[in-house]
Amino acid sequence: MRKAGLVVWEAHQVAAPMVKPGVTTGEIDAAIHELFKKRNATPLFLGVPGVVPFPAVTCISVNEEVVHGIPGPRELKDGDVVSIDTGCRLDGWCGDSAITHPVGNVDPKTLKLLEVTNGVLSLAIEMMGVKRFWSEVAAEMEAYVVGAGFSVVENFVGHGIGREMHEDPQVPNFVSKSLRRNGDFELRPGLVIAVEPMVNMGTKKVRGMPDHWTQVTQDGQPSAHFEHTIAMTDNGPVALTAKPD
Repeated sequence: MRKAGLVVWEAHQVAAPMVKPGVTTGEIDAAIHELFKKRNATPLFLGVPGVVPFPAVTCISVNEEVVHGIPGPRELKDGDVVSIDTGCRLDGWCGDSAITHPVGNVDPKTLKLLEVTNGVLSLAIEMMGVKRFWSEVAAEMEAYVVGAGFSVVENFVGHGIGREMHEDPQVPNFVSKSLRRNGDFELRPGLVIAVEPMVNMGTKKVRGMPDHWTQVTQDGQPSAHFEHTIAMTDNGPVALTAKPD
């Protein structure tokens, strides 16, 4: 899975320098699609079933868009924040990750939102090395975000990943009664999960848009999203979609 993860990491390196005012989300998507073709990797998102099959290889979500934004002619503007989420399958194994970027000059509170969301992902990876059950990690994540003055999106969660993009178990970034009762799982070697905190500046509530995919914050305030594919090994957690050593 590390091979697929490294292609996903490379896709984010292609995208990062493109994140600037005037570039369209469709142009970023096309550049990542071209990379996947060069690496003989199959995009995971393209054609995902729905009322409308997902039409791109990335989900690109801007400002109040939380997840599942559809790339297209929209131009990035100074002060935007843009989440780029993508994944691929290589030699039968999957990798999936997301990064939220500031575009040009972004206001300090929104920059803090990005810092906290990236920070809570780093915290989760660290806690996976010392906690026994996912609920313990999720509790630390939720406390970290709420303590910073933001809210954790509860409509969408992380997931197991392996031969398929979405496998069991579900991986929430918060603690609920259902998680403690029957959704918890042990952090044992061999487990691979996609951990993907989504954090909103205001309300945690989201709503769907008419395109059948894009989810936005109900109050129109910004959202951020970071994700890594993480393997539990005998030596602790390893982010398979992170920068190579």
